[in-house]
Amino acid sequence: MEEFTHFNESGRARMVDVSNKGQTERVASAQATIYLQPETLEKIQRGRIAKGDVLAVAQVAGVMGAKKTPDLIPMCHPILLSSVDISFKEELQPDQEGRCAIILTATAKTTGQTGVEMEAMTAASIAALTIYDMCKSIDRAMSVRDICLLSKAGGKSGLYVRE
Repeated sequence: MEEFTHFNESGRARMVDVSNKGQTERVASAQATIYLQPETLEKIQRGRIAKGDVLAVAQVAGVMGAKKTPDLIPMCHPILLSSVDISFKEELQPDQEGRCAIILTATAKTTGQTGVEMEAMTAASIAALTIYDMCKSIDRAMSVRDICLLSKAGGKSGLYVRE
């Protein structure tokens, strides 16, 4: 089993030294799902949410979230992102709880010494939370779940794909 790298010899938190790592192209995709009432999803689709175009605002918020990741997560390195994209898949069929879903997928890319997994996960999370914020006046029971890394490529650890 690998050792944790975010602790120094005294057991205190530290930012990992990446100065000896090579510059490689790195990409990561992450996902978050927001569950909502069918009526809420219909209003989003029809542009009937008072605060505006929900998915457009969520997309911008997700990109901004990725860019702010090192400000939010203490041991993340500030990195130069070359690309961040957010996509949305609407699940129209209600689940057993009567809720529809929007699955958000965020992909972040860079060329650098450290990966972009946290940037992709932050982008997906912030985009989902933005949907909640924009729709909370009509559906306070929404929930954000299933935040996870889908895949990452590049760097020493290579390729990871969620099964």
